[in-house]
Amino acid sequence: MALEDRAVELLRQLIRHRTVNPPGDERALQEELAVLFRDAGFEVELRGRTPERPNLVARLRGAADGPVLGLLSHVDTVLADPAEWQRDPWSGDLVDGEVWGRGAQDMKSQTAAEVAAALDLAESGWRPAHGDLLVIVVVDEENGGGEGAIWLTEHHPELVRCDFLLNEGGGTVIPHGDERLYGVCTAEKGVFRFSLTTRGRAGHASMPNVSDNALPKLAPLLAALADRRPEPDMTEAPQALLAALDLPDLDALRAANPALAAFFEPMASVTFAPTIISAGSKINVIPSSATLTVDCRVPPGHTRETAALRLREVIGHEDGYEVTWLEEVVGNGSPVQSALMDAITHFLAAEDSDARIVPTMLPAYTDSRAFRDAFPECVAYGFFPQREMTLGEMWPLVHGKDERIKAADVGFAARAYKAIAMELLG
Repeated sequence: MALEDRAVELLRQLIRHRTVNPPGDERALQEELAVLFRDAGFEVELRGRTPERPNLVARLRGAADGPVLGLLSHVDTVLADPAEWQRDPWSGDLVDGEVWGRGAQDMKSQTAAEVAAALDLAESGWRPAHGDLLVIVVVDEENGGGEGAIWLTEHHPELVRCDFLLNEGGGTVIPHGDERLYGVCTAEKGVFRFSLTTRGRAGHASMPNVSDNALPKLAPLLAALADRRPEPDMTEAPQALLAALDLPDLDALRAANPALAAFFEPMASVTFAPTIISAGSKINVIPSSATLTVDCRVPPGHTRETAALRLREVIGHEDGYEVTWLEEVVGNGSPVQSALMDAITHFLAAEDSDARIVPTMLPAYTDSRAFRDAFPECVAYGFFPQREMTLGEMWPLVHGKDERIKAADVGFAARAYKAIAMELLG
């Protein structure tokens, strides 16, 4: 079977496993993959915090010592409401060259491409001349990775230690003038979620003039977070992207490519997204406290100090509020220049010679963060190349209705992983 056909059929099979997280229930899917890997000559381990949710690690050993290349993906998905879809979200239908279903973009397509590439190499008799090829299929990414990548790197680091890692987060073609750009995600932002609380004095709602309603006091804070932008905190990835485009700053990018600028802006600064507001529990009682919860993302390497500085900058002289930090995760990244970036560049030159590779940053985070934390020398990139759909066309399908992917792109990615593995491992 041709590599693309194999990858596409595998994707359809994976989509038919309903692995919505929670609860996940990934065991049946993982056991099917384990059989394929064992039959192809891989050493296979299934390890999980619970029996129902094992992570799969398949290793193809090389002839000599050398680097370990990891191909990482997760097979849990978010919910899907069939009433909102044109097709059954778990059908895996192949229609007009597109595979439909939950996970088609995020990210069973990458699982299928990585697995198909690895199996194709092993079954052909190829073995790494130096180093190992590692395929890591985890659970629980959509719920934070506590039973997946984080658990695996903390409890079984010897199984998954790697020098290079390919995961989700980049690779979809970005139109830029007459050019086609492929982003390689080299870094991911940190998470510093917090709440803002205002205080007042409770009273009967029929007499608002003799109480002190805490809820309206949130209004200027909410307006400031919605309308104002903090100063940038530029790190390596966005600086390298601007350099690759030969543009001096964000304003120049806005003028040259507004769509790309919309994706770039969150890479370059702290972002604040108010998401939940709460106050009283009875309609006839003036609330004595009100709370606004904010999702805050911070460039890699920056800590709460940066988040607090930019919050004060945005809120300005408003006072009378309390800040409570709810979650603090420092983002991380990998160097823009590496042997892995060279291998990606060489693949693209062979497959799409008129296009260019550019470094990008993911405003959110993936399981790559856990691997960089566990193995500081690991170069981890997000790269799942797609050229049939643009970034603007693909992104709304992630976690959205009618999720689908071009079958040709599943094959394109599989060819990429095969070529990169052969270049890095010999």
